[in-house]
Amino acid sequence: MTEDQKHFMAEAIRLASDNIESGNGGPFGAVVVKDGKILARGSNHVTSWNDPTAHAEVVAIREACRELGTFQLDGCDIYCSCEPCPMCLGAIYWSRPNRVFFAAGRQDAARAGFDDELIYSELNLNPQLRSIPATQVMRPEALRVFDAWIASAKKIPY
Repeated sequence: MTEDQKHFMAEAIRLASDNIESGNGGPFGAVVVKDGKILARGSNHVTSWNDPTAHAEVVAIREACRELGTFQLDGCDIYCSCEPCPMCLGAIYWSRPNRVFFAAGRQDAARAGFDDELIYSELNLNPQLRSIPATQVMRPEALRVFDAWIASAKKIPY
C-alpha cells in the first residue's frame, strides 16, 4: 500500500471515528478519490437522517457523482473503513469505480452488531422463500416498459 493510499484509508477511518463522537450514525466512513485527490467524503447517517440507505459509501458516491456531473465514477477509487455491505457493494458496482479498498471486514462489523450475513444468504434464495417474501405480479405489463426502453432513442445506457 502506498503512502497516498494509507492517507486515503486513514481519512475513511477518521470519518468513521468522528461519526461515533458526533452521534450522526454508525461507525463507517468512505472517501472517493480521483487523480490523487479526495473528491468526496461520506459517513453513515442512517439514524440521523432516518434513511436506511444513508451508508457512508452511498453518501460518498452520491457526492462524488454530483461533483463530477455524472453517474459513473470512472477513474476513481473508493476507500471504506469497512468491507461494503450488499447494498453498498451494489452501489459501488453500479457506479463503476476502478478499485475499492476496505479496512475492517464484514466479520468485524458483525462482531460490532452490524451483521449482513442474512442479506448475503437471502440473495441466493427463491424470492418467495426469503424472510421478506417477494411475489412476482403483472410481469407482461412490466415487460412492455422494458420493450419501450429498448426501443427508446432517448435512453442513456448505464
